Amino acid sequence: MPPRHRGRRRSRARRVARGVRVDAAEVPEGDGPVVAFYGDSYTLGTGASAPSKRWSSIVSAERGWREVNPSVNGLGFVNNRSTYGEGSGDLPDIVIGADPDIVFVTMGLNDNFSYSSRADRIREQITADLTRLHDAIPDARFVVVEPFWYTDDRPESVETIIGWVEAAAEEIGADYVPGASRWLDGHYAGSADTWMASDGLHPNDTGYAHMAEEMDAALAAFSPPL
Repeated sequence: MPPRHRGRRRSRARRVARGVRVDAAEVPEGDGPVVAFYGDSYTLGTGASAPSKRWSSIVSAERGWREVNPSVNGLGFVNNRSTYGEGSGDLPDIVIGADPDIVFVTMGLNDNFSYSSRADRIREQITADLTRLHDAIPDARFVVVEPFWYTDDRPESVETIIGWVEAAAEEIGADYVPGASRWLDGHYAGSADTWMASDGLHPNDTGYAHMAEEMDAALAAFSPPL
């Protein structure tokens, strides 16, 4: 995909999400497509030995993409989120401000932790976020990824939220990556061949490398491929 004109891009003021200071996305110099990631700790790369070891950076480097990754630990469409809407400084605002050619949405894992009390709100916000992003940057290509998961134990909410994310992706005509919640199966914390970091919650370098391999295969299967 050829890069679009970037002359109007400017960095924005520092943002705040639930008391955590988040810098506005800085777009790397270069001519490659700008690719923004709207995600949580599994896209931020928590547990990796360096940012270059996270799956998003591996995939971006292989393709010559200019990665913009303002993902936040613990963030969900609703969980650990206090700001919403245009001009609020939330993560969708930062993604939109980067004016990307491609947008990855890899959210939903953390919403399982507030599902019992906020299910309706989660479902509404999934649709609201994806619609808002698409309406703001309609020329971007969207890749929505099945929410990741991290243990053998899968509450019913996991499949429910996966279904909501897939439906919202279809509504905006996004490419969809299924199966991502199973990419670490057999290698969770406590397994003989674990791919998890010492915290038992996040992938280590091996886990992120495997996620990058799975993502590579999924992107190659798109029409047209990425």
